[in-house]
Amino acid sequence: MLAPWSLPYCFTILLGLLKLCRAQYEQLGYPHGYPQGYPEPEQEQYTAPELPPDTPRIQLRLAGDKRKHNEGRVEVFYDGEWGTVCDDDFSIHSAQVVCRELGYLEAVSWSPSSKYGKGEGRIWFDNVQCTGKEKTLALCMSNGIGVSDCKHTEDVGVVCSDKRIPGFKFINTMANNVESLNIQVEDVRIRAILSSYRKRIPVTEGYVEVKDGGKWKQICDAEWTKHNSRVICGMFGFPGERKYNARVYKMFARRRKPNYWDYSVNCTGNEAHLSSCKLGHAVAAKANSTCGGGTPVVVSCVPGRAFSPTPMTGFRKAFRQEQPLVRLRGGAIVGEGRVEVLKNGEWGTICDDNWSLLSATVVCRELGFGSAKEALSGGRLGQGMGPVHMNEVKCSGFEKSVTECFFNKESLGCSHEEDAAVTCNVPAMGFQERLRLSGGRNPYEGRVEALVEGNGSLVWGTVCSDGWGTMEAMVVCRQLGLGFASNAFQETWYWPGEVSADPVVMSGVRCSGTEMSLSQCLHHGAHVTCPKGGGRNAAGVSCSETAPDLVLNPQVVEQTTYMEDRPMFMLQCAYEENCLSTTSSKTPANSYRRLLRFSSQIHNNGQSDFRPKAGRHSWVWHDCHRHYHSMEVFTHYDLLSLNGTKVAEGHKASFCLEDTDCEEGIEKRYECANFGEQGITVGCWDTYRHDIDCQWIDITDIKPGDYIFQVFINPNYEVPESDYSNNLMKCRCRYDGHRIWMYSCHNGGSLSTETEESFPGLLNNQVTHR
Repeated sequence: MLAPWSLPYCFTILLGLLKLCRAQYEQLGYPHGYPQGYPEPEQEQYTAPELPPDTPRIQLRLAGDKRKHNEGRVEVFYDGEWGTVCDDDFSIHSAQVVCRELGYLEAVSWSPSSKYGKGEGRIWFDNVQCTGKEKTLALCMSNGIGVSDCKHTEDVGVVCSDKRIPGFKFINTMANNVESLNIQVEDVRIRAILSSYRKRIPVTEGYVEVKDGGKWKQICDAEWTKHNSRVICGMFGFPGERKYNARVYKMFARRRKPNYWDYSVNCTGNEAHLSSCKLGHAVAAKANSTCGGGTPVVVSCVPGRAFSPTPMTGFRKAFRQEQPLVRLRGGAIVGEGRVEVLKNGEWGTICDDNWSLLSATVVCRELGFGSAKEALSGGRLGQGMGPVHMNEVKCSGFEKSVTECFFNKESLGCSHEEDAAVTCNVPAMGFQERLRLSGGRNPYEGRVEALVEGNGSLVWGTVCSDGWGTMEAMVVCRQLGLGFASNAFQETWYWPGEVSADPVVMSGVRCSGTEMSLSQCLHHGAHVTCPKGGGRNAAGVSCSETAPDLVLNPQVVEQTTYMEDRPMFMLQCAYEENCLSTTSSKTPANSYRRLLRFSSQIHNNGQSDFRPKAGRHSWVWHDCHRHYHSMEVFTHYDLLSLNGTKVAEGHKASFCLEDTDCEEGIEKRYECANFGEQGITVGCWDTYRHDIDCQWIDITDIKPGDYIFQVFINPNYEVPESDYSNNLMKCRCRYDGHRIWMYSCHNGGSLSTETEESFPGLLNNQVTHR
């Protein structure tokens, strides 16, 4: 029997499923971290507030140095003038009133002391005290409108939720100065009108419609500009706009009577969101609803290369870059990551001083995405390595590359703790509706079930777990917007899932880890082959919002390299653990092996601790060395000839993963003594000293010459990381028969492609073992 409280939840799920068909038009982003398909609390419908006659008529907006469109300095329009609110006595309840008055569902936080910059003009409210239930900020207790002893250094700011109030309707209380107000509507969409665009994903062309008062309305094109189109396209993940066939849309508008919104739109073109644009003039719709001879606004957007519809190859050509100067690293989803720029052949980061939504939008558009959803600071998406190339970046919003923006070339002292990052708007491709996790204890885990075509209809089924690993799990978590993979499972008997979805519909899945959806990975297609079958043997995943990121310090390797001749009788334990070359088995006990020795300092620059996959109960005890291995292969060491042929190799088991040292202010958490927990804390590093067993390559049989030395951390991808490209480190190595030294050591992906290609061996570490 269903519990009484479950009925509204079931109803909510049904509503959510009905909304899926509109997913390609809707803005991306999960409310409160819940993926689609999971029930949300029922939300109240908006009703226009009825205010007492003596209530001061005010309008609000969020201004200043924003890093999201739904945050900023609180500004109040009253008596023909914009002013601010003082932070004295301000609380989350006051922020709640502000956000709801602006049409957002709730307040997330608030900030004192002019976090978003100092405002100008009057300080309209001081000592504001709200209960959170007031219909307008003007009804909260305060010193009285215009009565304040504050300075603009005390201007308050708020962060509102992404979600808008269902049914919200903009109500203008100002008789004049409408053009100074920001646009406030419930939602925005691009609705495909022509049949050639209705089935195309992503939707790139159609009417621009705003949802006001729960109804979708068109916008009159009488005062529409290219700048407005640019903002709309950016919101929906497209870097630019193009011309369209206006004649066809005029014919359509004559046949169907439009329902126009009351206002026009006035954007400058560099806004990241429509809510940052100003209202235009009020539209005086005629009796025949032609808005002064105009027609509904149409936009036609140009998608970035990764999202271009395959038949339209012209799109791909338009956005192909010869030499990318900017990239994103460490992000969990497409269009998210730490911003890195290429300068003098070396990749480096951007300091977050003055980092804004405007500068972040330039980065996003440059990379083929839309405008920025958020400008992130403080190394939020992991810390980079190498130099910090730019600081105090200031863009106009129209630059083709962030490298063209102004920045302070003299400013020094930024550390990687201040690395800037972005989250970009990307087109709604509908990927999330073609995959689901079933049977898990929470939305972030479960058996993987895919929606595929079968016998003329769409059916849900499982994925064969043969060869299923971390890379495939990473793609699943990315496709569902659930972050990074934390585990890949080849058995899911403890997650029953839907019985009707037990049959296998995908097999032979092999991913590089960079794909946007599981269907883009290699797989058997319609010829499904899976000896183990589905059901309890189907593939599963668990996802996490954060992941570690291990990076080897190349300078330490370069500085600690030396050569040692060691007698064979002192290498018995190393021999048992296969740390010597195969010829050592024929070596007498009184002979010597020549070892290339070095230290490894491995940093965790990610967002979560690096922990071995195996629990302590399954660690392997090695009696000779008298220690446990939590990972049998933690690193590979290889020596390559200049043509890329492997001439010598070594490997290192995780004798002990612990925090050797940490950055200032971070405490060590992992210590191997007394069978302690193993791992590497974020901001800490583990040092394997040169004098530890197996911390070498056996070069006894190597002839003098020039070589490439490379180290590969976590080579089997046993533990998921946010970025595997930097797990590889390469050096040039010279051996003259008596001495050996390293130079030009660097991490994978830290140099330009041209420089990297001069080093043979692995250019990156994408799935070489399969």
